[in-house]
Amino acid sequence: MKKYNFQNVLLFCLLMLSGTGCQDFLKEESISNITTDSYVTTEAGYEDLIKSCYPLLRDFILQYPIALPGTDLFQNGLWTEKAVGQGPALDTYINITSETFIGPWDIFYREIGRTNAAISRAEDVTYSNPAIKAARVGEAKFLRALTYFYLVQTWGDVPMPLEETVTANKTVERESSATIYSQIIKDLTEAEADLPVEASDYGRATKGAAQFLLAKVYLTRGWNFNNSLGGSPDDFSKALEYADKVIDAYPLVEAYNTLFPIRSENPLTQYSGSQDAKNSEVVFAIQYNNDVLTNALEGNGREPGNYYHSIFPGNTELVGSRGRTSDYNRHLGQNEPTPALYRLFDPQVDSRYSHNFLRVIYALQPVNDYAYSFEDPSLTVSYEVGDTVAYWTPWNRPAFGADKGIDEGGTKNYAVMNHEQIISGEAISRLTAFRPTMWKFWEPNIPYGDGHGTFDFALFRSAEAYLLAAEAIVKGATGGSLGGAEVYYNKVLDRAVGQGVDPQKAKFPEILSSLETESYRATAANISIDMILDESARELMGEFNRWFDLKRTNKLLERTQKYNFWTKSNGALSEMHLLRPIPQHEIDRTQPPLQQNPGY
Repeated sequence: MKKYNFQNVLLFCLLMLSGTGCQDFLKEESISNITTDSYVTTEAGYEDLIKSCYPLLRDFILQYPIALPGTDLFQNGLWTEKAVGQGPALDTYINITSETFIGPWDIFYREIGRTNAAISRAEDVTYSNPAIKAARVGEAKFLRALTYFYLVQTWGDVPMPLEETVTANKTVERESSATIYSQIIKDLTEAEADLPVEASDYGRATKGAAQFLLAKVYLTRGWNFNNSLGGSPDDFSKALEYADKVIDAYPLVEAYNTLFPIRSENPLTQYSGSQDAKNSEVVFAIQYNNDVLTNALEGNGREPGNYYHSIFPGNTELVGSRGRTSDYNRHLGQNEPTPALYRLFDPQVDSRYSHNFLRVIYALQPVNDYAYSFEDPSLTVSYEVGDTVAYWTPWNRPAFGADKGIDEGGTKNYAVMNHEQIISGEAISRLTAFRPTMWKFWEPNIPYGDGHGTFDFALFRSAEAYLLAAEAIVKGATGGSLGGAEVYYNKVLDRAVGQGVDPQKAKFPEILSSLETESYRATAANISIDMILDESARELMGEFNRWFDLKRTNKLLERTQKYNFWTKSNGALSEMHLLRPIPQHEIDRTQPPLQQNPGY
């Protein structure tokens, strides 16, 4: 930038004020009298109203406690043998005043308020191109349907306002789940008819997004939770029909890892190029950007941006690290992968394993004579830049004897941890605080802290549509364009392991000492709901869907009690937890009070 003499700048300003243009220069236009009623009457005003319906989606996915922990894949903290009996593990999920549920309830209904306003006001707005107006209303209907879908899955019968709220009203009634599903399908069907195949701006809802959500809604209604959704076997056929439309329009990308931020396992050779989150597989994504002002979340004091690179656990601040830097960023002690999750993969052939889990920590600066052992001060190690500091073995290839670290009688001068040691609770050496990090969403070059992520979050992608189709066929749907359920399933698998490769997972994922394996390639004879859920775990882990998938398929209690060690040790998970508690603050502010869900 040029440097200007301050006196010269001041003289310029005085000349401007004294010149003939001063009236224009000083003219002020007050906007304090602009109201919603006066602004949202034009095409420009209505465009802004529709845009305002999108930012809350960032807050949606920040409500990950309703989707990730408390399932078969993620625990709300590290489970160890030492931790058994040291506190109620399910408090996060059953406390009716917990912010776990206050947050999503309020955010979802804020979104309902915005989309209702957009739909209610559409009639009074004229567009130069009626098709664009219809598409904008379709966007609002899609977003309203998406929000009610999360609401009804989480709480069952919930209030269902469909008009803009313009006056205070404490009288609120819960609508039946079946009625809500009918409204969701109505909104989505109308949205599908009016939405474009390709959005005018990337990130807006499209015809494909409505079709994807219709597939999931019909599939969920078909399972007919507690006979309360108004579902029928025909719903599975509709789910397959819409999933096929998505599959046809959104081809899978060639490599799984390109769907997420590209990075190297070794920060010393970190990827430095640019990457576009947009690709053929993404059907609908929540948008982020590099602008700290417009990348913010609404209604909370947290750092702006996509958080998903930091909400999974791990410890990379070991000897040889450069401290709290962007090398590995921050990994919070949340959403701990269950030990069983690792054992669903074939670490040697499944490309998703190497992308999803950080297995090696490297020295990023030299270290001399580090006291390695708690008990033997003479046992020291030194590292050059790039040396291995800690290594986590694959579950199916544990290390023994000389292949262990020197702290366990081996020859390696770095920590070597076998998979079953995740539950020992024992700190063998000063290096074994290391845990394998689930870093599927990790972004390179993000300053240390919670937020600041800029990579879009893919809420819908066509790989999931293949698995939805497979599930619908297992439940009785026929006429799939690709054939049987196993064909849809194997299309996703082939991308990860290669065509014809026979990957092996643990036959008993819950028994950490067992090395017995079985294939997870599908055939017409072995395809099942559990097999599809296993593949969904490998493909979609951490993508804001697991709790909903388990509830839909009536597998939440069975699989969580089997694979989640917190739940297994606590024994408190029951049928009541298939619905979440309505936040007490919502009950307190309604008159008459909303009725709480059973058991809370």
